[in-house]
Amino acid sequence: MQSTSNNILSGHGFEQIPLEQATKVRMMNRIDKKYWFHVSELPALFEVIKKDYLVQTIEDRESQQYATQYFDTVDNKMYTFHHNGKLNRYKIRHRDYVDSDDHFLEVKFKNNKGRTIKKRVESTSKLTDFNEDEGAFLRKRTIFGDEQLGLSLKNQFTRLTLINKNFSERCTIDVDIKFMGQDKSIAMDGLVILELKSERGNNSSPLKMYLRDARLKSSGFSKYCIGRALTDTKIKRNRFKQKIRDIGKIMDKPDLYNM
Repeated sequence: MQSTSNNILSGHGFEQIPLEQATKVRMMNRIDKKYWFHVSELPALFEVIKKDYLVQTIEDRESQQYATQYFDTVDNKMYTFHHNGKLNRYKIRHRDYVDSDDHFLEVKFKNNKGRTIKKRVESTSKLTDFNEDEGAFLRKRTIFGDEQLGLSLKNQFTRLTLINKNFSERCTIDVDIKFMGQDKSIAMDGLVILELKSERGNNSSPLKMYLRDARLKSSGFSKYCIGRALTDTKIKRNRFKQKIRDIGKIMDKPDLYNM
């Protein structure tokens, strides 16, 4: 995996916060705001907000590697629900937190009030199917049984996590994103996905105010849905067509939708 984030963060001036302290701001029930833009925007952003935020570290590493496996039904119910704009929808994934060697089976539920609720259970590394406990977890937390699910997408990325100093907001910044799907793999060179997570959707946070002033507008970005739309040529994707074209312009890949 590339090291874009390490280069960008060199000499940034953020104070550090170790993982064991940062976990108090897990935001498992939250309001999300997502932004995506070119990586060249990050140095100016960091310069403005560095006095208000801490950067999460694991053994003094300020960027962490993530790997994800997503699961869906044979008829792609979870992807289709999102594509069709249905609320009260699920994402089911196995995530490897590579640097901390943690592995979780995670369920994300987006309810009709715009809140994201995440539940997870410790899991085995490189999950390809589900054991009895994991199956019970899925039946309790979703409308899907483990026997309905199969691997549908993989991704990997580098993440920076910022915590504001009053511990009311968490920000994740993902770069070096790569999708590996049914038909092909695509590297999202130069793209940043920034996600603001807070319990009450603070409109006056320093980071949100900077994004507004820099005219970096909030826009949804589901890694699962965009990844599926880019790497699986057999599924419906017209709802994401314009977004993918806009992403392609940022990446200087105007033909991204047809790659």
